[in-house]
Amino acid sequence: MKSRSNIRIGFYIFGAFLLFLFALDLMTSSLQHTGKNVSETILLATANPFTGLFIGLLLTAMLQSSSTTTSLVVALVASGSITLQSAIPIIMGANVGTTITSTIVALGFINKKKEFKRAVAAGTYHDFFNILTVIILFPLEYYYGFLSSLSEHISHLFYTPAVEPIENRITHFWFGFGPIITFLLEHIPSALVLSVIALGLLFVSILIFRKLISDLLKVRSPEVISRFFFNGLLKSFMWGLLTTAAIRSSTITTSVVVPLVAKKVIKLKLAAPFIMGANVGTTITAFLAALLNSNSTSALSIAIVHFLFNFFGVLIFFPMPMLRMLPIKLANGMGILTLKYRLAGLVYLLTTFFFVPFSLIYLNKDSVQTMNLLYEQTNSENVKSRYRMIAKINTRTQAGEFSKFDDESSHINTMPNTIYPVSIKNNILFIGKQMFLFNGPGFCWDGENENGKFQSCIETILPSYRAADIMFDSVYVCRLRYTHPNDSIVHRYYVSAPYKVYLRHEIASPQEKVKVVEQLIHFETP
Repeated sequence: MKSRSNIRIGFYIFGAFLLFLFALDLMTSSLQHTGKNVSETILLATANPFTGLFIGLLLTAMLQSSSTTTSLVVALVASGSITLQSAIPIIMGANVGTTITSTIVALGFINKKKEFKRAVAAGTYHDFFNILTVIILFPLEYYYGFLSSLSEHISHLFYTPAVEPIENRITHFWFGFGPIITFLLEHIPSALVLSVIALGLLFVSILIFRKLISDLLKVRSPEVISRFFFNGLLKSFMWGLLTTAAIRSSTITTSVVVPLVAKKVIKLKLAAPFIMGANVGTTITAFLAALLNSNSTSALSIAIVHFLFNFFGVLIFFPMPMLRMLPIKLANGMGILTLKYRLAGLVYLLTTFFFVPFSLIYLNKDSVQTMNLLYEQTNSENVKSRYRMIAKINTRTQAGEFSKFDDESSHINTMPNTIYPVSIKNNILFIGKQMFLFNGPGFCWDGENENGKFQSCIETILPSYRAADIMFDSVYVCRLRYTHPNDSIVHRYYVSAPYKVYLRHEIASPQEKVKVVEQLIHFETP
């Protein structure tokens, strides 16, 4: 009978897994069909890395599932709604937000004085471990793009890099879900409603998966778990990794640790490596979501970021005893404080997971500069066409995104056709993998993009230049030419130094006869 029960649970697990894949596929497809206003809202919200960090924390704290949040982020990146750089802070925040469950479990021991201190210490260890990891890795990503550049390099080892920038593509459906999703897209006109349905199905599939795996592994037997899983630091770490990878949720594995430590079944020193392993094991969900979007190197890159964030946390705090004890001491200190002041634990939970995120999101809401740009192109046959660009730059971080819409209408109900990640560092403008240096006339630099190697030089700096019926100050004129011997075409760019946007782009023959002109005809800032 027990064998039949396990087989039945196995079938249910497979069904929950298929539901998970279907929800991810539906999520990505629906996001690709959401309106432009929705996509712009997402871009605006995540343009500030600090806001993205606390959005991830807050969303995960409310859902009590980092797996749902990370799967959603992978779908957003795969659909082209946000760039890899904007998604990374959300992933970091999700890793902190997922720790709320173990903290809530710890507060359940508030009426048991002897166990309460140990429970809070075990419950908040996961918090402090992830918070300390964010404190170390967030500045490295913020200033140097450490995780984004490393993850892109690794992803390119497995997949041929997509042409920069990110391009919006329709998902390749898996497991025969295509007809079902196509039917839903045709009969439910609101892509936003489909996104909400997909998020609900995603969350439900993860909850079902957790419960079924928990029953299968009999996680309610603490004595068996303590003898089997916590016999040595390395063994504890490996079992935390493998168990969480199977369950696909660090929430349940870390929450199980709390009563074990509270009842003195195991010590926090042995539980800590298990929690570290659980942090690494939970990244399997993001990889599954990325594999579902195998045509997107950015989706794979964000899954790799999720792994690298947790893996580097382990590398920092696991090998050296002194550093390994740091989050343990902080957690024990919180346990002592909550034992003395019973409400301290509740205040800590509300402050860390709700008050601070809401406050910082509110304080940073006006830190993004938005520019609405309309360009007109005239080709060599004098045929004109237009496209719109929405530029969003964080005024504090000098980073953001340019979203290109091939249709000039500001009301068109489409996603951006292309998203360019943008950053400005030390008078260098990066747009995708291209760079522009604001330096003196005659200054030259070499570069390379999808069209080949090139050399750029600053020809002159115009004190003023008129475009879109506006007089722009400090306009740099840059001359670019590709080094390929058969390519004699000259590109000339007019770039506004204060706004960091192109005002005009000319493509000319070697005789300086202009063949194509691309110029700004409308400029608007809210």
